[in-house]
Amino acid sequence: MKNNILDVKGLLVGQAENKEGKTGVTVVIIPQGGVCGVDVRGSAPGTRETDLLDPINAIEKVNAVVLSGGSAFGLEAASGVMQYLEEKKLGFDVGPTTVPIVPQAVLFDLSYGDYRCRPDKKMGYQACENATDKMLEEGSVGAGCGATVGKLYDMQCCTKSGIGSFAQTLENGITVGAIIAVNAFGDVLENGKIIAGTTNPEKTDFIDTEKTMLQMACTPSFHGKNTTIGIIATNASLTKAEAKKIAGMAHDGLARAIRPIHTTLDGDTLFCLSTGEIKTQKPIVDLIGTLAAKVTEQAVIRAVKKANS
Repeated sequence: MKNNILDVKGLLVGQAENKEGKTGVTVVIIPQGGVCGVDVRGSAPGTRETDLLDPINAIEKVNAVVLSGGSAFGLEAASGVMQYLEEKKLGFDVGPTTVPIVPQAVLFDLSYGDYRCRPDKKMGYQACENATDKMLEEGSVGAGCGATVGKLYDMQCCTKSGIGSFAQTLENGITVGAIIAVNAFGDVLENGKIIAGTTNPEKTDFIDTEKTMLQMACTPSFHGKNTTIGIIATNASLTKAEAKKIAGMAHDGLARAIRPIHTTLDGDTLFCLSTGEIKTQKPIVDLIGTLAAKVTEQAVIRAVKKANS
């Protein structure tokens, strides 16, 4: 067991980044295709193909999900992923070619590194070339390369963050894993204690963003410069509607680990993927959703710990 999202068989994860520009791409590829749902809770999202994931819409399976930095500019990375998958003949068959189905979410990292450096088509393609089911690097890599947390005072007193992953397998063989790029406005907590977030000017201690905001009795004036994005994956068979519900339940894991969360300053977005390996007869949405929240919380914690280790 790897104790990360790669414990869900049938997935490949690839990452690429520009460490000088402090931005990057993480792609989860499902070569056989997977059912996908999405739940957007933050008020400043940057996304691609999320309407397609609505249970009332026609396409049933996706071929990859992309997480990236670069704000809306980073949406270009999905074009590189599409090129790679088309070359592999993975996608929706339309006759003369296949059209890869590739949803994406982005986070805002333009204020941390070089704002002129954004994930592009080339970086998206490179992430696919790096995709593997053997190992997964965490911390300041991929979509988490330019991630930060604790931005009550914008970037002056923030803490470095990154991307983290965690998974758990139940006795019945059902596995649920998460990979989360943590770029939150709020602080990250473990067992009720702040482990990353807004610091005092001397960088010697955390000031507690939530408590300070309540004392200020106002919302900071800067907007849309954050966003925590991620992918939940399971080997249990799900419908699109069930995947959407589980993506929503997984947000509880963000709420346990990040305070405050889902603000107008964030575009928090979670996808849920199902490889369909295990067919179940009994309703399992609540079971998988509960576990999804648990692994999401741990992935958030790992992201900041790995980035600062």
